[in-house]
This record gives sequence, structure tokens and C-alpha cells, in this order.
Amino acid sequence: MDRYRFILSGGGTGGHIYPAVAIANELKRRYPDAQFLFVGAKDKMEMEKVPQAGYEIKGLWISGIQRKLTLKNLMFPFKLISSLLEARKIVKQFKPHVAIGTGGFASGPLLRMAESAGVPCVLQEQNSFAGITNKLLAGKAEKICVAYDGMERFFPKEKIVKTGNPIRTDLVTIKEGKQEAAAFFGLDGDKKTVLVLGGSLGARRINQLIEKELDFFKNQGLQVLWQCGKLYHEEYKKYESDTIKVLAFVNRMDFAYAAADVIISRAGAGSVSELCLVGKPVIFIPSPNVAEDHQTQNAKALVAKDAAIMLREDELDAEFEHSFSELMESEETQAKLGKNIKKMAMPKATEHIVDEIEKLLK
Repeated sequence: MDRYRFILSGGGTGGHIYPAVAIANELKRRYPDAQFLFVGAKDKMEMEKVPQAGYEIKGLWISGIQRKLTLKNLMFPFKLISSLLEARKIVKQFKPHVAIGTGGFASGPLLRMAESAGVPCVLQEQNSFAGITNKLLAGKAEKICVAYDGMERFFPKEKIVKTGNPIRTDLVTIKEGKQEAAAFFGLDGDKKTVLVLGGSLGARRINQLIEKELDFFKNQGLQVLWQCGKLYHEEYKKYESDTIKVLAFVNRMDFAYAAADVIISRAGAGSVSELCLVGKPVIFIPSPNVAEDHQTQNAKALVAKDAAIMLREDELDAEFEHSFSELMESEETQAKLGKNIKKMAMPKATEHIVDEIEKLLK
């Protein structure tokens, strides 16, 4: 067997980096002798996260276009040309058999140059509303792996394969009973528990909401497992009590999911895919500050299938208590949401994506 060479690019956020690493890990499992090279944006988190996962990475001098006229925008054409030239050099030296892009700015120049060098390309789009980089690259890609229905709005229909998003299945396979999981966090296994997830850095608006509603939760006899994010832990740890646990981040997501009766979360692609596998009732509060309003689109795709509840940030003050009480009062609704979201789970996504990549090696 030839030693296959795979080049991967995706970054800017964990949502683009994690899938790329998961795909590389599965390729490595199948082809232990293969060589891997990641390409990222010089000052972004992939430059740290990818080496931590055990892979080599090269950085391009690239960034996105800001929405307003700034010095950064004036630099953009220079950055783009520099990145295209650098990407061409990388492709020429590494000679990949396949190039894989998971979105983010750096994947644009890299896959563009791979395509023009005749390297087959596979795109992986995590969101229900396609990102700009993947839309630009779609014309020349061999295959586009997606996680939602209806993606022919953005991509040529014949190239689309619905695989789902790579997820950390080990985090979401709930082996523990509720009692044991609750005890791990110092909570009571017989009480209903609300799990709040704002992402690793935390979500300011969700934290403000939870702070405001602590008495409301208490009056309903609920416990709160509140992952407020490392940026906010100092500010909110004063609320820690028997029934409220305030964490910067959750070390044991499997326990957190097992302990939860209802989950309040952002709607990033990775979180949504994970929560489908968990199969519990979720209230999504999408972040309005992400490109193309991805999170709102992701949450809407679930709401359309009666698989979750969505509240926009600007509706929280008026709607939250009403929507939350309605959900908690109806075990039927809780069961229905849990069942419907579970139906949307695609636990074998990584394997299916790698199956598609393998077809291009033949």
C-alpha cells in the first residue's frame, strides 16, 4: 500500500477544528502509516489545538473580511495573495492524495490550491446554513458531507452526502445512572436538574439570564448545574450552594448529561450534534454574534422537527419563565422533545465521512 498523504484545513473556532481532528484520527486508525498535515490561520486557536492532538500544522497569514471598513479589510487582498502562494507551495511539497476542508478562513486558499493541482477535495459543512468558505469551494469539490437536510440550497445536489457531524461519542454515551452522576457534582439524584451550557468561554447573555432566574429555579424545586465559562467564573461562583453548582468548565460531560433532566444551551453545530445523541429536552438560546447567524438556523432546523425549543436572546426577559414552566409541567412534552431530538442523532458521522474520502483513494 502506498503511504497515503492527507492534508486537512479547518479552524478559527473549535467547531471547525474538532471535526478535522476527528476525521484525521479515523483516517489514521484505518491507515496507520499515512502522513497528515494540517493548515490553519496563523493567529487562530488551531495553531495550539492541532499540535495538542498530535498533528503537524502550518499557518497561513489569513483572516476574514470584517463587516465594516477597517485596516484589516484593506489588508485582506494582500493576505489572500500571500496565503494562496503559501498554500500552493505547501500542496506542491506535501503532494496530498486528498484534501479535506471543514470550514474557516484558512481552508479557502488551501483547498483552492489543492483543487487547481488536481487533488480531490472533500468538504465537511457542520451547519444548516453553509459557511461562505465552503460555498465558494463547492463547485470544484468531489464530495460535500453535510449534517442537515435541504443543503442543496447551497451546494450541487449530486455532491452532497448526509453524514452528520463528527462528535466526541465518548462524552455523550451515558453509562451512569442519574443518582451516581448527580452525586459526582454534589447534587441530589432525586431532584430535577437543569444543565446550563455556554461553551468553554461562556455565554454572557445566558449567564445573565441564569443569574436573574436563580430564585425562579429554586421556587420550582430545581437544581442547577451551571457551566458559566472560564471568563465568567469569578463573577458567578458566589452563587454556589447545595442546589446550584457553578463551574468554569465541565470535566465529565458524560456525568453532566446523565444528571440533567433539561438542558439550556447555545446552538453551535457541535453542541447540537452532541445533544441529539444525548436525547434530552433542550432549550436552545442561539448566539446572535456568529457568521451568517448559523446558530439560529441550526436551532430552527430542530424546532421544525419538534425536537427542541428555541428562544432568541431578545425574547428571554419576556418569554423564558413561561416557556420553561410550560416544558417542566408537561412530562409528555419533555418525552416528545427527547425522543425527537434523539431521532436526529448520527453517531457514525466520522466513519461515514472517512468512507467518502476512501472512495477517492481508489
